[in-house]
Amino acid sequence: MSLFITSLNSGSNGNCYYIGNEDSAVLIDAGISCRETEKRMARLGLSMLRVKAIFISHEHTDHIKGVTVLAKKYRLPVYITNSTLEHGGLNLDTRQVVSFSAFEPVEIGPLTVTAFPKNHDAAEPHSFIVSGNQVTIGVFTDIGIPCEELIRHFKLCHAAFLEANYDEEMLEKGRYPYFLKNRIRGGKGHLSNRQALEVFTMHRPPFMSHLLLSHLSRDNNNPELVQSLFNEHAAGTEIVVASRYQETAIYQIFAERLKEAAQQPQSV
Repeated sequence: MSLFITSLNSGSNGNCYYIGNEDSAVLIDAGISCRETEKRMARLGLSMLRVKAIFISHEHTDHIKGVTVLAKKYRLPVYITNSTLEHGGLNLDTRQVVSFSAFEPVEIGPLTVTAFPKNHDAAEPHSFIVSGNQVTIGVFTDIGIPCEELIRHFKLCHAAFLEANYDEEMLEKGRYPYFLKNRIRGGKGHLSNRQALEVFTMHRPPFMSHLLLSHLSRDNNNPELVQSLFNEHAAGTEIVVASRYQETAIYQIFAERLKEAAQQPQSV
């Protein structure tokens, strides 16, 4: 029993995460163009025809940029809260818009998607867990602080996309203006490497096979730095840094932590 996951893009230039089985999948956020989404999925051997729904975490452009065209072209339902829809200014067909509520599971074929609130400077932001085939995947980005709900849901995950946005020293010494630095680290912005590492080391379940470090800052972080930092504490969990420039490999996540969990199939 397994699910397949990949990050199609992760960063302030666009976020889009694919989770599914052999027949059905969902996208969490659609922050890159429809054309780029199609190209990256095609390179991985994935078909948009398997995607049954798009879930939107919040209204910032790097999470919604491609949703209108994707939804229209593939006639996909878009699960989005009313406040996020309003503040995002999206021109979606009302027949494709489906509202969701925190903690209320949504069934998408064999997959179950459950949202919960997160701390971020948006109208009504949510994180998600996606479950199916006895596997649970978390998508935890754009998080100001590691709140109790994040920790509770992280403990359920066989794999997770977890934000590691900035190195605290790089942010402090960097070129960003003071107000922007405070926005990033102020509790409704993003998780630092240190905060993400604390979540991982203190709350990782024994069956977590993969951690995809996500939404790295271009200016205030370094992929090699964060990879090295987490590798020191991996304890058998495969650490992957999700790129802001290209898709990751596909990772097959099993219900049991087996050797096969490290497989990276060329196509699904």
